[in-house]
This record gives sequence, structure tokens and C-alpha cells, in this order.
Amino acid sequence: MPAETSTHVVFLGFGAVGRHLARLLRPELDKDRIRLTAAVRDLSRYEDSPAPDGVQLVQIDTPGLETAVDSAEIIVEAAGVEPATTYGPGVIAAGKDAVLTSVGALVDEEIATQLLSGPGRLWVTHGAIGGLDMLSSLAEADGLDRVGITTSKPPASLIQPWMDDQQQDRLAHLGDDDEPLTVFSGSPRGAIESFPGNTNVGVALAWATRGLGTSPEDNVRLMQQSLDRVELNLVADPRLTDARHEIIATGAAGRFQFTFESAPSPENPQTSITTALSVAHTLRQVLQQLGDHTPPTAGKPRG
Repeated sequence: MPAETSTHVVFLGFGAVGRHLARLLRPELDKDRIRLTAAVRDLSRYEDSPAPDGVQLVQIDTPGLETAVDSAEIIVEAAGVEPATTYGPGVIAAGKDAVLTSVGALVDEEIATQLLSGPGRLWVTHGAIGGLDMLSSLAEADGLDRVGITTSKPPASLIQPWMDDQQQDRLAHLGDDDEPLTVFSGSPRGAIESFPGNTNVGVALAWATRGLGTSPEDNVRLMQQSLDRVELNLVADPRLTDARHEIIATGAAGRFQFTFESAPSPENPQTSITTALSVAHTLRQVLQQLGDHTPPTAGKPRG
């Protein structure tokens, strides 16, 4: 495909997920199917680790970002909940397709309303978990009463800056002979502040099992209800080297259980390798729709 007809994709963020994603998209880059721009907080951090061929870097707080976003067809957020809530609504308001990696942004009702109201389309990724197509179909038929997810990780990955010395020390020194320690139990809504890097899977599950919404307002309302229904447990397990996610959903349709144990990202051991894979899959769905010239549907959520 000639370069002048390639699709311009902008990444918000170019950390572990962004770098891995750029590698996964090498076939599209090599065929000029896409052009990639990555917006980062500090360009100087990339002097010793430049972006791969085909990826242009711009700084977030410069006119370069505005120019890149204006010319982009697709924006991929891969920077965290705070940037997602800061820049996401503007991207949607500009009529762009937006791929949301930090789905924790949907916890905020006002932000969720802006992200779902169009005219751009929001595409929600599933990150480190799967089985969500089945659970979505069950939820749309009111087939689920209870939905829960237990995320177990090595203790060190759950240490947070807000913890006091005693709490951090307890997690740091959990040994193989110690029992797993539950550090959070409740709604994903309650975990977003305390464990922001470990809540996306719970929010993604809530999104998938919200039920059938027929309008942006419906989807926001259903999402808020689903966030209250989903039970999220975060467990520090000293015997684990990788993250494990166990989903259990029950209701009139039956009992459904899924367990996922994914390897860490080669870019960052704190991130699941499946996160970038999920984003790449979603992005290719967007590219397919754009290639088919499918007209946008205002505010219609995907994923």
C-alpha cells in the first residue's frame, strides 16, 4: 500500500506496552499499512533507547502532539489511567477512533460518559484476561448474578508508594512457606486509587459483563452497576513468578470459571505479555473497519 494511503496511528505513551506493540505491528509498518507516532512525556529519556524504525516520537506537551492527533485516524492510549482521562475525551470529541488500554478510566462516571458519547468510537481492550465474549453474551441475556475475579501476583509487584514501612516490609518478605496474603477485596471502583496498576482486569470484566446497553447513557449506567457487582480480590502469593487471574461467574446460565497465567512482557516484568497482544488485536479490528470504509457510529463502544 502506498505511504500516502497509510493509516496514521498515534500512541499516547511508549513504555513497555507501546514498545511491544510497535514490534507486533512490524508487518503493517513494513507494508506501509500504517504510520506510527508515539507521544511521550520526556523525549530526553529516549536518547539512549530510540524508537524503532518507523516510529516517530513527539513530546506530549508540545504542538507536535496536537498536529499528530489532528492528522491521525486512530489513537491508542497506552500511558495509564491519568493520561487516558486527560486526553481520551478530547480524542473522542474530535471524532477519532480511540483504543483504550487503561480501562480503569471507565470507573469515573463523568469520564466514561465523555468517552462513550462520540462522535468518535471507543474500543475497549481486554488486557490480560479472556473469555469475555462468552460472559458478555450471558450478561446481555441477564444470565449472570455474580461475577468475581481474583488476581494473584508475586508480592513485590503489589507494593504501593502509599503503604507504610510495615506494610511494605510484610510484602517484601513473604516467603515460599507463607500463605498468600489478600491485600484488597471489594469493587474495582475501590481499588483504582490504591492499586491503579492492578485494577484494569477488574474494570475490563465489569465492562464486559455490564449487560445490553442501547445508548451511551445506558452503557454508562450499566457500567456503574457492573462495577458494584464485580468482586475483585488482589492476592500476594510468594509462590508465583507470573500473574494469575481467575474469573468465576454464576447465574441462571450456569457456572463459568476461567484461569489465566500469562508470561511477563519482555519490556517490563510488571506487565503481562498479553496486554500488548490484546491491543494489537483490537487495533487490527479498527484498521479492518477503516479499510472497509465502515461509517463511524457515534459513541458506539467496542470490546
